[in-house]
Order: sequence, then C-alpha cells, then structure tokens
Amino acid sequence: MANEAKPCPCDIGDRFDHEGRGQEVQVGHIKAYVCKPSVKSDKAVIVIHDIFGWQLPNTRYIADLLTTHGYVAICPDFFVGQEPWNPSNDWASFNDWLKTRDSSKIDKEIDVVLKYLQEQCGAKKIGVIGFCWGGAAVHHVMLKNPHLKAGVSNYGVIRFFEDGCSLLHPTFFIFAEKDDFIPLEQATMTEHSVLQVTQLEQKLKEKCKVDYEVKIYPGQTHGFVHRKREDINPQDKPYIEEARRDMINWLKKYI
Repeated sequence: MANEAKPCPCDIGDRFDHEGRGQEVQVGHIKAYVCKPSVKSDKAVIVIHDIFGWQLPNTRYIADLLTTHGYVAICPDFFVGQEPWNPSNDWASFNDWLKTRDSSKIDKEIDVVLKYLQEQCGAKKIGVIGFCWGGAAVHHVMLKNPHLKAGVSNYGVIRFFEDGCSLLHPTFFIFAEKDDFIPLEQATMTEHSVLQVTQLEQKLKEKCKVDYEVKIYPGQTHGFVHRKREDINPQDKPYIEEARRDMINWLKKYI
C-alpha cells in the first residue's frame, strides 16, 4: 500500500528504447505527439500519458502500436507545459506537485484535441486510452464527454471518483493484481476511504447503462502494460501481451 514516504507506486520501470515514428505538433495551446497509419483513416485514439509526461518513449510506443491497427494516435501534453514527474524528485513533494496537475481538469485540452482530430485528421470516430494518471483521466472523460466513442483505463486511480459509474461510453478497466496503490478488496488509507476494484465492479453492475469490463491481470504490478518490456520480463510477457491485445480489441469493437 502506498504510504506517506511514497504516496504513488510509480517508477519509470523499463524505459523503452523507442524514438517514435510520429511527429510533435502544436495543437491549440498544447503540444502533442501524432502518429498516423500508412492508410488514411477516420478513426483516432487519444493517448493520455502517466505522471512521467507526454514525451516518455513507452507511451509513444503504445501510440505507434495503435497506428498499426489503423488508428490515428495522438498523445498531447496534458500537463500543458508543466514539468512531468522526475523519478529523482522527493516523494514528499508529490502531493503538492499533483495539485497543479488534476486528471479531472483536462476538459479544455480534450476539446482542443478533438477539434484537431476532426478538422486536421478527418477523424469521425474517436476513442481514448490512458495509463496511471491518464487512466484516471480516461475514467473522467468517459463520465463527462459526449463526443468520444469508447475508452480504456489502465490502472487509473479510482479513489478519485466518488460516483464513477454513470459512464457515457463503453469503458474497459485494466487492473493489476499486485498494484500497491489500487486495492482489489479490503483496504484503508490514513486520509482516504479507498474505493476498491471490487466495489467499482459492483457499482457498475448496479448503475452502469453502457457496456463495460473490469479485468484483473494475475501477478502484475502497477504500470505493467506500458512500463514493462516483455523481452526482459519473460514471466510477465503473456500478461503484457494479453492486456495490450485486450485494449486493442476493445477499441476495435467500438471504434
């Protein structure tokens, strides 16, 4: 369980050696990484980064992966020029750092990106995926934004959402069995009543009116989908590949 010494489980993990096949562009008031498929497409996916920011090679690797399945992929800077979290930072300062980077206050940026995808890329069907901080952001936009078709939240921190069940669009939730920050079942924290994965699942079952799925991957830890390299984590490779495949299949089903 996360503690006061380290209030977030995130570490940089296996930093991918990936230069990216796309390009950086200016989208309204923010910068973004954009990668397009080899064939013109009217399908697009917004990729919301984690605390390590929009330039992390791992996240761009996932964006590039999406293009191989026919999607225009865009990873904007949702920190809007503010510095991403640095692994060498003092964890004692994390909560203060996070206060100026609220994953539920990205609506302005989402609207700018949607306009860009529609007007500059010809996108008609748009989805969203996100990781960690970005996973929580996906949960937020699935509750609020009527213009998206579907979303995939990868280990988004669900304690940020008191009522996270009134989803507007089909949403797939990916969780890790051994995530120290997102408890599957009974857990408590000093300052927060933690919404557990099992509670989220039960509330969705009771209240959600759109398609959803909650899936827990055995033996995995926070960040496994995009921060673990399968070539140096052979024991995790089947689950990394399964989660990425599940993510793509969910997008294909609805977009």
